[in-house]
Amino acid sequence: MKRRVAILISGRGSNMVALIQAASVAEFPAEIVLVISNRADALGLAKAKASGIPTLVIESKPFGGDRAGFEAVLQSTLDGHGIELICLGGFMRLFTPEFAKRWYGRMLNIHPSLLPSFPGLDPHGQALRAGVKISGATVHFVIPETDAGPVVMQGAVPVSDRDTRETLSERILEVEHRIYPDALRLLAGGKIRLEGEICKIEQTAGSGNFLISPAVT
Repeated sequence: MKRRVAILISGRGSNMVALIQAASVAEFPAEIVLVISNRADALGLAKAKASGIPTLVIESKPFGGDRAGFEAVLQSTLDGHGIELICLGGFMRLFTPEFAKRWYGRMLNIHPSLLPSFPGLDPHGQALRAGVKISGATVHFVIPETDAGPVVMQGAVPVSDRDTRETLSERILEVEHRIYPDALRLLAGGKIRLEGEICKIEQTAGSGNFLISPAVT
């Protein structure tokens, strides 16, 4: 049985598209059954519809600061569709601790840095200001604290002295599109276990090489 997945978006849905494409393969252990946006103008809604995925809009703006009220409607929708796993794809709304705890171990997010480095806003700018030579993306479980949940998967890219926020973002986005589907595959396939705050993956091996930046010739 494939696990039933909802993707929550607020914008263009770039990672959403990568997840939908991956889940279209017959042997993928999860099925994207619903895309929910908290904004009616989210560009990702049209992309999801074009892929044949049902979409819903639950506008968050009318709720203002009433996060619990918004989440009550969201939870009712998730229950009504039999959702087992959630993937956040640029969902620009914070959850209450109660909602995060309810979905602990079943809700994934992706962040464009190698957490725990550079959490929160402007991770690309943070990386450039820090002068790091390697950055990347992290798929992690969602907990009440922002960008602090157990790490599921990471991918790294070199950082050049010529990089801008835009060029670094583009390169990291390529990594995001690769690791997010892989992380969902592991979770839906029962290959992940949580030991305290550490995520352990079954049957994994190292890539057998290194990413060193800058390269010296």
